Amino acid sequence: MRIAVEDEPGAQVRDLIDQGLDLFNETKAGPLQASELWVIARDDEGTAKAGLKARTYFGWLHIDWLWVSPEARGSGVGSALLNAAEAEARARGCIGAHLETYSFQAPDFYERHGYQRFGEIDDYPPGHCCIWLKKRL
Repeated sequence: MRIAVEDEPGAQVRDLIDQGLDLFNETKAGPLQASELWVIARDDEGTAKAGLKARTYFGWLHIDWLWVSPEARGSGVGSALLNAAEAEARARGCIGAHLETYSFQAPDFYERHGYQRFGEIDDYPPGHCCIWLKKRL
């Protein structure tokens, strides 16, 4: 076999690898039951001012990111997004949630919402750290 580093392997190859891993995982852990979860906060004109992107799979919520526009920060919208995502995860049968964040982002925010640190990498990015948090729902 030839080994190659590729920036863009193409959709067909990405799907082959993604589906292959999912099928293998399901033979070991049961049905993946993967589904995206988006929670969006919009102003009166319908403009998105904050949002949360997540996925549910294997009975857990994985939060990919949570963003709040500068003008909406401090208004409680971040908490509302997180609460809505957790409620939907519970409705989907999830037993917990997990995420990663950086030390300069919002680890304290998540800890105030009951998340506990379970891992860190120092100097990722340099001068900061990457933090993993989890919460039982």
